[in-house]
Amino acid sequence: MSLILIKALQLLLCLSLLVVLHEGGHFLFSKLFKVRVEKFYMFFNPKFHLFSTKDKWFAKRFPKIAANETEYGIGWIPLGGYVKIAGMIDESMDKEQMKQPAKPDEFRSQPVWKRFFIMVGGVLMNLITALVIYSCIMLFSGREVMPITNITEGFVYNSEAKKLGFQDGDIPVAVNGERIQYYDATILRAFSDAETITVKRAGNDVTFQVPSEHPDLLDMSEMTPAFLTPYVPAVVDSVLPDGAAAKAGVMKGARLLAVDGNAVDSWRDFDSLMVRKGDKLATCSKADSLALRQMTLVFANVNAAPDTVQLQLNEDYMMGIDKQSYTSLYKTEHLSYNVLSCIPAGCQYGWETLKGYVHDLQYVVKPKGAKSVGSFITIGSIFPDSWDWLRFWQLTALISIILAVMNILPIPGLDGGHVMFLLIEAITRRPLSLRAQTIAEYVGMVLLFALMAWAFWNDIVRFIL
Repeated sequence: MSLILIKALQLLLCLSLLVVLHEGGHFLFSKLFKVRVEKFYMFFNPKFHLFSTKDKWFAKRFPKIAANETEYGIGWIPLGGYVKIAGMIDESMDKEQMKQPAKPDEFRSQPVWKRFFIMVGGVLMNLITALVIYSCIMLFSGREVMPITNITEGFVYNSEAKKLGFQDGDIPVAVNGERIQYYDATILRAFSDAETITVKRAGNDVTFQVPSEHPDLLDMSEMTPAFLTPYVPAVVDSVLPDGAAAKAGVMKGARLLAVDGNAVDSWRDFDSLMVRKGDKLATCSKADSLALRQMTLVFANVNAAPDTVQLQLNEDYMMGIDKQSYTSLYKTEHLSYNVLSCIPAGCQYGWETLKGYVHDLQYVVKPKGAKSVGSFITIGSIFPDSWDWLRFWQLTALISIILAVMNILPIPGLDGGHVMFLLIEAITRRPLSLRAQTIAEYVGMVLLFALMAWAFWNDIVRFIL
């Protein structure tokens, strides 16, 4: 099975599940308040559908289900789904129904508070889904974490980080007085909002002020070399049998000491030198590339004297070694949870994930952030190449949170747009006119389609051009 197909199947399963649950939230509150739901569709169905309980062949075989007031179906465009609730302007744009006298079982006949819960039902269901998934992950798999204080040799920083006050060997332990527990992807987010940072330096806690003008999260995440990396000595973890390094006598456990006359202490040093070499190779002619692929390497095998060799990098500019990783050098911890403790742990993790995503939304309006917006191609690309259920559920929970946040934005056409209309009605004591709702819905749909087109264009540039 191709890698693309595996990723596509995972994406389809994830979205199908989340769409049904999201729309099920609207459906649940509608039924709770005895509001008529005319359609419940997974995926969109302009012009035709793949399946419907109102189809003749289905109605003939299952007449009781077909007689239900709600039509259940599957559309052919896998970009979401919808429930058509009687008596409201939504993506169906059914204005004829709205011209008729209101009926007691319609959305528009309900008090504001009931309509509010119907509209936020999908978002609530997405949030609950994420928290349930995270709690189950905590129960069945736990968490593998790297306590930041376990990185005993500290971190190596780039020049931008050193301008803020970091020094090589520092271990960040607090930001704005709040302790840092683990080394993970959230650490850059903490630094982006930092006013003060406390590090453990030579065994002592040192706090320094961060300049008001400092790189934001996007800037830090795109830096080469990275803003910070755990210190890992340049020790070879393994050697490929037919690689240039093996032919030069480099063995497992060897320590790299210099590359082309430049001293090497950590893998960070080695990577920086290789990036510079790669930049030169990328712009030179084929004739010159053969010369640039030559490398002078100084290394020392275990219990052996240093040796200097000349070797030839392959066409991918690699010499056939695997690096020692920081997870093999520093001790990770496995956190396990029981049936009771997994719930608060899962909710806490979900809450932190939600806060982080909301925090990062501020970058979408910036040029760099706008370029990072992706469509379903980007979402599908984050799924693993092989079917990994743990990773699948982790990503499904994350995407469920993303859907919740995106849907509650006050944009007409989204749940948040309807909530905005309800808040206006609650304040003014009268609903928006049908014309105003219709215009707003059209404007919202244009904005959403424009955003989808922009995201798709970004993916074309990112993955194809």
